[in-house]
Amino acid sequence: MIPDFAPLRTDRLILRPFAAGDAIALHRLVNDWEVAKTLSRVPFPYPQEAAADWIASTLLQLAAGEAFHLAITDPEDSLLGAIGLSFSRDGRTAELGYWLGRRCWGQGLAPEAAAALCRWALVRPDLTTIKASALLDNARSQAVLTRLGLIRVGEGSEPFLSRGGPMPVALFEAGREAFAAPAAPRPPLPLLLVAAVALIDADGRVLLAERPAGKALAGLWEFPGGKVEPGETPEASLIRELKEELDIDVESACLGPFTFASHAYEKFHLLMPLYLCRRWQGTVRPAEGQRLAWVPPMRLGEYPMPPADKPLVAMLQDFL
Repeated sequence: MIPDFAPLRTDRLILRPFAAGDAIALHRLVNDWEVAKTLSRVPFPYPQEAAADWIASTLLQLAAGEAFHLAITDPEDSLLGAIGLSFSRDGRTAELGYWLGRRCWGQGLAPEAAAALCRWALVRPDLTTIKASALLDNARSQAVLTRLGLIRVGEGSEPFLSRGGPMPVALFEAGREAFAAPAAPRPPLPLLLVAAVALIDADGRVLLAERPAGKALAGLWEFPGGKVEPGETPEASLIRELKEELDIDVESACLGPFTFASHAYEKFHLLMPLYLCRRWQGTVRPAEGQRLAWVPPMRLGEYPMPPADKPLVAMLQDFL
């Protein structure tokens, strides 16, 4: 009798209770030295009658809630391997074990199956830790456990029936947090296009403007510029902003594209092309009451700046 257990499904696999009809396929897959030598409780050669006995024992354990040993199959119900969790008496710890037939190696199926079973088991509120072990010379299995989020916590020794005695193993474990479902993806931030310019005077100094009180990031110093309005080019935006902020006239031909900043703020993602400008008409003045500073390139880092502006400083210093 197969216990009432709803199969677990992943993108490529189905995890279900074993059935008596699986015995032949189970024996064929596990009676392979390359598989059996990695499993502590599997003798080699593996007797054909042992497959049916083991399947019957897994169904009894599953019905009692002591362990969940499941068949790993493909969507057509072809047996690929086995996976299981055995619980401690108090139910706080579970030991993970798994194997796949040799033809299924190297396809990422083991971590796919193990992650599904562990996440399913962790609906039990008393389960706090999942443990596993792998032979020291089984780098493939250790890589699977690490990929799952288990941490190597030491070494030990376990008897291996297939090898006729104890073998050194690496010990792994992880808490509930390692198998938490991934957080829902954050909605994409709206893109804000802002143009900025490094005005450079005859002495090679760069103009910075302080953000006035009452604005976001007030008190920080930035390169002059502003938001690119719908239908504007970045160059047209700068020409407008420089007239409004600094009372100077700039020709588009005098604005040389230099680099750009891309930075995610809390509510928007800023894309900010930075231009260089050495020629303009008029005298720079704070038309909006903001503080201005002409700063030698090597001193730009002394001024607190918004996060998006900071990476531009080193590039300007190297260029100037």
